[in-house]
Amino acid sequence: MLAVALLIHLSTATAYIWPSPQLDALEAARFDQTGHNAGRIAGFIQPCDTFFLGGLDSTGRSNVGDWLRTAYHDVATHNITDGTGGMDASIRFADEQKLFHTIQNVGDGIPNTIGLLFTVTGRYISMADSLALGPIIAIENCGGPEIAFRGGRVDAAEANPPGVPQPDQGLNAHIAAFARQGFTQTDMISLVACGHTFGGVQHEYFPDIVPELNDTTDTESVAHFDSTFVTFDNKLAMEYIADTTKDPLVVGFNLTTNSDRRIFSSDGNITMRSFAESSEKFKSTCARILALMFDTVPKGVELTDIITPLPVKPHNIQLMLDGDTLKLFGEVRFWNMTEDRARDVLLIWEDHLGSTHHATLSFAGLSTAVAERYTAAWYAFNQTAEIDFQALNPAAGITRMRFIVDGRVEDQGGLGFSVQDSVVFSNSSCATSQNPYTGHLDIGVRTGMPVARVYLEQQVNDDVQRVVIVETEVEPPMTTSHPYSIWSIDLRDANKFVLYTIGFELKDGTKFSTNDAHRLFDFPLCAI
Repeated sequence: MLAVALLIHLSTATAYIWPSPQLDALEAARFDQTGHNAGRIAGFIQPCDTFFLGGLDSTGRSNVGDWLRTAYHDVATHNITDGTGGMDASIRFADEQKLFHTIQNVGDGIPNTIGLLFTVTGRYISMADSLALGPIIAIENCGGPEIAFRGGRVDAAEANPPGVPQPDQGLNAHIAAFARQGFTQTDMISLVACGHTFGGVQHEYFPDIVPELNDTTDTESVAHFDSTFVTFDNKLAMEYIADTTKDPLVVGFNLTTNSDRRIFSSDGNITMRSFAESSEKFKSTCARILALMFDTVPKGVELTDIITPLPVKPHNIQLMLDGDTLKLFGEVRFWNMTEDRARDVLLIWEDHLGSTHHATLSFAGLSTAVAERYTAAWYAFNQTAEIDFQALNPAAGITRMRFIVDGRVEDQGGLGFSVQDSVVFSNSSCATSQNPYTGHLDIGVRTGMPVARVYLEQQVNDDVQRVVIVETEVEPPMTTSHPYSIWSIDLRDANKFVLYTIGFELKDGTKFSTNDAHRLFDFPLCAI
């Protein structure tokens, strides 16, 4: 076995053309928010006052507040002079959190955030990317503006020196801390105002700032920054300017820790007054400054271009060799499209023999994004209601696809949607035992393709939680056959929950990974 560490690190992208494995994964996590094929993140904030750690009867706290706080605390380690720190998920290290030992990262908000958002990480989505995705999706679905998202953050291997300003520090110390992070004084005011539209300060962890509230509607005893603590709006600024605020960092009983008051008033309240007078000014400023915060990364990390939804995007395209049939599974998403049962959607595909084929696709469902501002329609590659694939001739295979929607051709500006059928799983794979799990996986390699090696890929984590891909070589057969030769590998004491993908390398050194992932128990028991 060969372990290959993944440094999820792209050069600045030019045009996003499908397929692009990392961009496909990031785009899906960013925009497939609710409904059909929805990702996980939006489910953690529906409704926006959801708080997972507190139990069913808990009130007063929310996941959205924890997420935005954690993102800033991760970024706050950045040093613009030497380029160290920034959004790199170093906040996951106990040495940086100083959990329960210092006011900087005290409380359970960071573990709560990590426990939820790290569930979306993987080969193409770093932990640091998830810490940006979470608050962006929360802001957009809880009243806030759309925020530009770039991917490609690289996860740190160790903790950074702590860098979060303390509420008991003076104004000059705050200005210096934000300047070290790359922000101006006006940026500082804006970041604090934008960040404090969610959440508050909890008595349990900050008894010197917040007294026990003894409020049955706030069982977590959190003194909120404004009266709409789970809605992204300009109430914080309005209440501050009107002198009706209950922000514990403005009117708290401990004058030493009233850091919001010192920060907000540092320019004579010019910035806060502009926010109070215009919700649009507040939202547009927050969209800009929060995007800048999320994009604050260590020196040498190059983020992707801003990720926008593809107008037409194939999804979960998989091929399975099944005897004399090559099965094509998948769906296609049409962005900004509503449901229309009368809509005519055709899949057109070309094969290796120069022929063209077509099939009518069936409606599969709707998804929404950004608080239902956008809707996407999904269509499945079902052959019939009972058959969830298109049956292809293995000798002909498939080279590329396009779609026709009510007579309109969708083909990525003439490029088409390229499909790889050189290396595929074979349905002749099987399990020989279920206790322990053993068996063999068969992989079909198209005859005539210059494939030098084939290997199984297994995603694991290293000792600091970063994704590592373990490669296990698959031996070639003694003889070839047409149209696919079968390469096989025996698996012994396999974990039945492990997902395997196929990697292969051409003779010119080019490497590919398939999208298709299977567990050993996906396949039947081998015939005796």
